[in-house]
Amino acid sequence: MAPGTLHLIPVPIAADTLAAALPPATIERVRTLGVFLVENARSARAFLKAAGHPDPIASLQIAEIGHEPAANLLDTWLAPVRAGADAAVLSEAGCPGVADPGATLVARAHEIGIPVVPWVGPSAILLALMASGMSGQNFRFLGYLPQNRDALTKRLLAVQRDALHGETQIFIETPYRNQRLFETILQTCDPDLTLCLAIDLTGTTQQITPHRIARWRKIVATDPPALEKRPAIFLLGNQSR
Repeated sequence: MAPGTLHLIPVPIAADTLAAALPPATIERVRTLGVFLVENARSARAFLKAAGHPDPIASLQIAEIGHEPAANLLDTWLAPVRAGADAAVLSEAGCPGVADPGATLVARAHEIGIPVVPWVGPSAILLALMASGMSGQNFRFLGYLPQNRDALTKRLLAVQRDALHGETQIFIETPYRNQRLFETILQTCDPDLTLCLAIDLTGTTQQITPHRIARWRKIVATDPPALEKRPAIFLLGNQSR
C-alpha cells in the first residue's frame, strides 16, 4: 500500500483571524483530513472547529506530540500515514517546523518515504522581517537567547557583531520574559543599531516598531512599550537605506 501524505498546516497567530490568515485552499485541505499530529491538543481542537471541519471533533485522530517530540515515538505517530492515511502537523500558532515542533517528524517522514507537503500560512518570523525595514537578503533566526544574565549579555554582544555587518538577527522570548530581554538589549547593544519590536502580529493590537537603540533609551523613560505577556519577535540590525 502506498503511504499517505504528511501535510504541514500553518495555524493563525492571533485569535479570530483564520479567514484572513489562511488561504481557502489550506482551509479546505484541513477539512479533508482525519489524522492530526499536534503540538497542543486543546488548541488544535479549537482550530479545527474554527476551520469548520465537517466531522465531529471527537471523532478525529489527534495525537499530541508536544513542544519537543520524543524521538522514540516518531514512528508510532507516523504509522497511520505509513499505512495510507493523510495527516497534518499543527503547531499552536504559525508554521510547523519553523520555531515550532514538526521538523523531526518531517525528517523521519522523508526517511521512510512519506511525501511531505507544506501549505501556505503565517510565519511570525517572516512577517516581522517583512515589516521591519531590515535586510531580508541576509538574516539569521536565533530562537531563544540564554536566560542567565551574564550569558545573555555575552550572546547579545556576539549577535551585535553580525548585526553591525549587515545581517539581521531575529530572536524570540517567552512573553513573561520579554521586558527583561528588552532592557538587557538596551543596556548592552550599540546605540546606532536598530531594534524592531513586532508585537501581537496579525492581531488587533499589532505593533511593529523599529527604532535605533539610542532612541529606544529615550522612549522608555516616558513611554515604554507594553511587552509583558504579549508574543513578540525581536529583530536587531540596520534598516535598509
